[in-house]
Amino acid sequence: MKLQAAIDRVTLEQAKNLARQLDPIVDIIEMGTSLIKDYGFYALNKEALGLQHAELLLDAKTIDEGQYEFEKGFETGADILTVMGAASQGTLETTYKVAERYGRQMFIDLMEVNDQKLVAIDQFENAIYGLHHAKDDTGAFDAADSVASFHQKYPQIKRINVAGGIDDLNQARKLKAQGITETVIVGSKIVKAADPVAAAKEFMKEVK
Repeated sequence: MKLQAAIDRVTLEQAKNLARQLDPIVDIIEMGTSLIKDYGFYALNKEALGLQHAELLLDAKTIDEGQYEFEKGFETGADILTVMGAASQGTLETTYKVAERYGRQMFIDLMEVNDQKLVAIDQFENAIYGLHHAKDDTGAFDAADSVASFHQKYPQIKRINVAGGIDDLNQARKLKAQGITETVIVGSKIVKAADPVAAAKEFMKEVK
């Protein structure tokens, strides 16, 4: 299982500093939606961030203008871009084609996607499907239980990531033991820790 560290709601300088610190440790570094809105794709390009090891995910949350946003995002050196599962079928098909053409990856954010819509968008073989507990949702969320339920419903979907609710090492340990999740996404428990590097290393021990 891979570890993705999600950096969000910080200054550009703080984001760059965190990215450099975490680059040798984690598998994927995510630049969150707030950073994209504040600074744009080009300020978050892979070279400017100084990444040498980790893949770069830009959480664009594309909902329309799929070709334009994905081409611009991949031009910055991003390895993975996100599109909302709630987007139109045309947008999802377009972003998938762009990702395939660039030899990069599409991450479908399944926030607020119901079963009917999921059945209609389950055919993107190389796409990553992300279970996502919304930041604004105060309801309970058990990451391991959500993954198990999703996998039972949609066994044809092979690449599953999960974000939200990974608030301790025990959740990461449970996800690893399940053997279903491809990547676990951890935000504040790493980037807001007193020592982000030490926190990332602890999570890495559990996921590998």
